[in-house]
Amino acid sequence: MDQSSIVTNFPLIFRYEDAKELGSHLGSLHSVVLIGIKRVGISNFLRFFINRNDVTQNYVNDSKQHIFIPVNLNDLVECEIAPFWTLTLKRIVDGVENSNIQEEVKKDIRAIFLESIQLQDLFFTIDSVRISINKIIEEGYLPTLFFIRFDRLGASVTPEFFANLEGLRDSSHQQLSYVFTSFLPFRRIFPGVSSQAILSIAYKNIYIKPTKKEDTKIIFSSYKERYGLKLEESLEKEFLNLVDGHFQYLQFGLISLHEPNKAIDTKEGLLEYLVRDERIRLQSEELWENLSQEEQDVLLKIVNNQEVTKEEKKKSLYLWNTGFVVTDKQKIKIFSPLFEYYVKEKRKEDLKESVAEFSKKELIFFEFLKNNKDLICEREKIIEEVWPEAEDLGI
Repeated sequence: MDQSSIVTNFPLIFRYEDAKELGSHLGSLHSVVLIGIKRVGISNFLRFFINRNDVTQNYVNDSKQHIFIPVNLNDLVECEIAPFWTLTLKRIVDGVENSNIQEEVKKDIRAIFLESIQLQDLFFTIDSVRISINKIIEEGYLPTLFFIRFDRLGASVTPEFFANLEGLRDSSHQQLSYVFTSFLPFRRIFPGVSSQAILSIAYKNIYIKPTKKEDTKIIFSSYKERYGLKLEESLEKEFLNLVDGHFQYLQFGLISLHEPNKAIDTKEGLLEYLVRDERIRLQSEELWENLSQEEQDVLLKIVNNQEVTKEEKKKSLYLWNTGFVVTDKQKIKIFSPLFEYYVKEKRKEDLKESVAEFSKKELIFFEFLKNNKDLICEREKIIEEVWPEAEDLGI
């Protein structure tokens, strides 16, 4: 059973609020950016949204015919503009082939694609996308291009590229919609593009947070059956608490538990087992390294039980928007105990590195201060402990 077939069998209420918001925007022909933690499950959600036949009827509240065309940029070997447009044109062909559009139009769009491949001309390829989109619209369909992992284009994106995307919308008389996915807001991914250019093609940012408990259970139940996993009820509940709605944590956790080296019978043992799994550790490392320095500093303060100032929260609002951190009973905490464990270990590593950089005298001084934490240390006592050989000479 492949991943797509598992996802399309999820009940219609899966990620209900996200599906309802996205459907509402598409019904209004708005283009949006879906932003979330890396590997949190946006692609998984879109497979469900795009491939379920009853999604449009239930979430896109209009009577028009929609055609959803996914363009997964993970398929790009070269993350450059020319391959992007070629892939987009190919996915339009694929989308049309799987639709009820009449055969004559399908044949025309296939011919456009083949000519584009033969000419290998960027401007012709972009124009071929425009012509194909308009042929779809002429058939009475409203097309939506889903650019999955749009952030992969990174430094390749220019203001001209955004202008081309806007031009396609204009030529369709705003009947073409875009859904982009990214792990960061566009202003951080594409600093060379103006806010006005971004707003011209993206009506709104929609933040996709880790799944709620009821949605996590849906994923867990489906994949648990796939892996043939059996867990005691108490450990199953703890497992869901540890992955806390992050799709990749959940999937790696299930794979890891499917091939255990020892019996796990306690909650503590489950945490210890999962955090030592190389796949989960690397996932945590990826999440950490994609954060800014300000965001990392805030997470370190949280695990150290230090207060986060209003200014610090303002600079790291991304953490709250994406669900990296949550407020529970007025206490700020990191979303997943697996990631929290990594951050705590990161803090210990940083402290060890700082200590390793001390000179011999600095290390003695550091140890003295640590042993007298929260106490007033008099100058004479410090000299006596750290520089006794120079005490008579004056410091």
